[in-house]
Amino acid sequence: MDAEYYSNARSKMTEFVPPGCITLLDVGCGCGGFGRALKAQRQVEVWGVEPVREAAQEARIHLDRVVEGLFDEAAGLPMAFFDVVTFNDSLEHFPDEMLPLKLAQNLLKPNGLIVASIPNFRYLENIKHILLEKDFKYTDAGILDKTHLRFFTLKSMKRLFENAGMEILTVQGINPHWWSGWKLFLLRSLFRHHVEDMKHLQYVVVAKIK
Repeated sequence: MDAEYYSNARSKMTEFVPPGCITLLDVGCGCGGFGRALKAQRQVEVWGVEPVREAAQEARIHLDRVVEGLFDEAAGLPMAFFDVVTFNDSLEHFPDEMLPLKLAQNLLKPNGLIVASIPNFRYLENIKHILLEKDFKYTDAGILDKTHLRFFTLKSMKRLFENAGMEILTVQGINPHWWSGWKLFLLRSLFRHHVEDMKHLQYVVVAKIK
């Protein structure tokens, strides 16, 4: 197990969890860093699901309950129990991203929320890699993480949640980065709103059951 890979606390994501959340499920919880950060801020019961054994064992130290295994119906999670289900850069690891969204909806209480951080395939550095370096080289982490099975743009993220029958409440870019200098100025001048979505490494989608 790559300890650094599974230990990211994703503390930025805690601000997207509403204050009224009492029970939360973190799908792909890794070593439990996100839940640990959230529990340090407020009173909340945090469950996790994690398929990697070593990470799941570490997460049990920090979270209220951890299911070691895949996020599917066999995990035996309680229906209509959670106020929030989070996917912190985990939806892209599923062969069919619609299935975990549908299962998450069944696990949520009425008016429950899904909070998802999703890597942005159109991130400027990734597009530079493809267009200028003429390559599509998988890496150990990042957008071209070798374990990613799906790739998303801002547009396809929104479509995913709409097709899942959910109402999108918030879409916000996180971890921004721009090139500096005249090249970026020229790019933005020529294409304007067509490149604005390329600024952020990830987008956060907050959606509720209709």
